[in-house]
Amino acid sequence: MKVTFLGATKTVTGSNFLVEGAGKKFLVDCGMYQGSASDEFENEAPFLFDVHDIDFMLLTHAHIDHSGRIPKLYNEGYRNSVYATKATCDLCSIMLPDSGHIQEMEVEWKNRKRERKGEDPLPPLYTAEDAAKCLEIFKPVQYDEIIDIDENIKARFNDAGHMLGSAIIEVWVTEGDKTEKIVFTGDLGNNDIPLLSPPTMIESADYLVMESTYGNRLHMRNDDKASMFLDIVYETLEKGGTVVIPSFAVGRTQEILFELNRIKEEKHDEEFYKKYKRLMSVPVYVDSPLAISATEVFKENMNLFNEETQAIINSGDNPLEFDGLKFTRTADESKALNASNESAIIISASGMCEVGRIKHHLKHHLWEPNSTILFVGYQAPGTLGRKLVDGEKKVKIFGEEIAVNARIEYIEGYSGHADQEWLMNFVYSFITKPKHIFLVHGEPEGQKVLKSKLEENTDIPITIPDFGESYELEENVEMVGKAKEGSKQRYLRLEVLERMNTLKEELEDMSNIVKEEYLDKDSSDEDVVRLKDRLKELEQQIVRIVENK
Repeated sequence: MKVTFLGATKTVTGSNFLVEGAGKKFLVDCGMYQGSASDEFENEAPFLFDVHDIDFMLLTHAHIDHSGRIPKLYNEGYRNSVYATKATCDLCSIMLPDSGHIQEMEVEWKNRKRERKGEDPLPPLYTAEDAAKCLEIFKPVQYDEIIDIDENIKARFNDAGHMLGSAIIEVWVTEGDKTEKIVFTGDLGNNDIPLLSPPTMIESADYLVMESTYGNRLHMRNDDKASMFLDIVYETLEKGGTVVIPSFAVGRTQEILFELNRIKEEKHDEEFYKKYKRLMSVPVYVDSPLAISATEVFKENMNLFNEETQAIINSGDNPLEFDGLKFTRTADESKALNASNESAIIISASGMCEVGRIKHHLKHHLWEPNSTILFVGYQAPGTLGRKLVDGEKKVKIFGEEIAVNARIEYIEGYSGHADQEWLMNFVYSFITKPKHIFLVHGEPEGQKVLKSKLEENTDIPITIPDFGESYELEENVEMVGKAKEGSKQRYLRLEVLERMNTLKEELEDMSNIVKEEYLDKDSSDEDVVRLKDRLKELEQQIVRIVENK
């Protein structure tokens, strides 16, 4: 059996793994890269396998960084099955067309600029219609059911506790008289995510491909985050501000709604009730058509919720509904939120602030010192959300520079990913330990910490694969190949894009420094002349690059 790592390697997006065994080739996930311009460029790159050679696909869950390139796969001729849980199929039926719509809108904006330059228009990665068509190859499966892919390959989907329908996938591959099992965690959830059951503990594996998003960090526990959430919202509302929550339309949005609904049931002191009463006195807007549709899917799959949530449902209390909750479906309703002077809580996608209605809300509230931008999910490097969490004082939205005067908060405990403790516990839970573990879906720093901790405490060999590396899964796991030469050229292009982004930021910094330090009254004429000459040299270098000399 051989595994080739074609995504989510030393990064947290683009999950895509190619497995070869028992005479078959199959994929686990086929996700989009999300984040910086270079990441988006990655989505346009050709697949490093022949689409027509793929016999089937296993999908861990519906998030776009795991499912988002399935329509591209379909457009290029793939017609075999995509196996996923029923809830994942239901969510993909709304999320993939929504992603296609975003691709259309993004390329339309790019093409307007290209048209002004006299350049030919670009096609979208795929359209909403393309995405709707690809749903015909999805095959729903149930949790805990062993399915026979063929006589030599079996698979079982187990609850991963990350989002509705998310799965840890066990795959048994028989070659000759030997059967071995490889386990793909997908994204592992925390043990205390609202609504969801904890991740399933797997008894045995020969090989484990495990996510490592928070490999070097611990989350706050549930009670702390609920209290912190209430305090932040109360303090903002008391100042007459608005709380804007950039949230992924599927997963975090529904969990926040549940948390708001549950807070009122908790027994606390008079101070708590004062804060809670203030929170419930303002409207809570869910401003994302996708989140609204996803919430309906959640309601249709309540049998997947944890026991506590099901008990609440059976008592007649819908955990996704409460007084003051309002859904804004149309663009006009969304715009009206920013025209209002009333305090409110606005939950809007996307969670990393890269696309969607959230950018309009940030444009209207980032500069307001009385408002708060409250992050509740992971922010990938290069995204607008990450820049805000990291303390940027000015950001560009729709080409306009916006001062960041609002309060910026991040409650990490709402993350749908297991922290270091639960990643370690997942490995500890195996009765028959894996012979080898591959760490994927994480940033290098966190992966190195987790690798060291796992090796120290389990004696299991750990590999952090690079993009395109192939590993033969024998007694002694070894790398047997790398991506073909074309991928190296692709990475050269990505590096150029990254350097361009860095240069752009450095030029902006330089402009500010020049204005503050050289053009004030204390600077001598000699200093200004020297600066002018150096800037002229820089200008000439830029001209030579543009003219390709």
